Amino acid sequence: MLPPTFAKLYSSWPLLPPAGCPYVYANFVMSRDGRVSFNIPRHMGGGDVSRRNVHDRWLMGLLRARADAVLIGGSSLANAGNHIWTPDAVFTEDSAAWQTLREQEGRSRTPMTVIMTRSGTVTALDAPTFRTPGLRVLLATTRAGVQAAAELLHCAPHVEVYAPDDTLDMEQLLRQLHRNYGVNTLLCEGGPQVYGSLHAAGMVNDEFVTLSPILIGNSPKEPRPSLVEGIAFSPEQPPQSKLLSLHRSGDYLFLHSRYDPSR
Repeated sequence: MLPPTFAKLYSSWPLLPPAGCPYVYANFVMSRDGRVSFNIPRHMGGGDVSRRNVHDRWLMGLLRARADAVLIGGSSLANAGNHIWTPDAVFTEDSAAWQTLREQEGRSRTPMTVIMTRSGTVTALDAPTFRTPGLRVLLATTRAGVQAAAELLHCAPHVEVYAPDDTLDMEQLLRQLHRNYGVNTLLCEGGPQVYGSLHAAGMVNDEFVTLSPILIGNSPKEPRPSLVEGIAFSPEQPPQSKLLSLHRSGDYLFLHSRYDPSR
């Protein structure tokens, strides 16, 4: 359960206990028409979708504060600029509160960043993720991906590598994160391909979506990704969520939903 000071602002949000895998939860901001990015240079991230809403930023901070690790894709890293995936980075105003919460729940000072890229392609070699003291980073890739990431691993030898074989099985990755890296709570911040892979493996527990009041649109010339990409579910048994809580601030809605991974 959240401490009372946080529960007053949001809700109780009890964490599910890990059962061989971490408790997996995702956080996205989405337009009214279901898009999560404008997908154009300098406007790839969720900040443009949320219009940098203060309540959305605070919730992002809370979600990161309860994470042992944050899972992102290689494209998310490439498009992040100077961002790092810590609670302080998104809502500095409550830095002390985030640290207190992490200490109360027995977590490390900052969540580990897990970069998932089957190809091993990492272009942002100078990203702050690789230069921030005390920030633990794990590259989850394939054997071929290790070769592709050789320059990164040379420049940042502290980056840990998980590359068990020629594929990258999502369920196996999550089990290893829990067993070998002590990850009990895993936050997915995308992108849509990574989130789609989690759903395809039936590994998503909870989903936090901020519904922004804007429309983004989509066209063949300017494709804009939706919440889930890279997987098409059958009409017989698509993932189905149960709404746990709904909050409103102005024209923004904040949804917390739960999936049944054993569907």
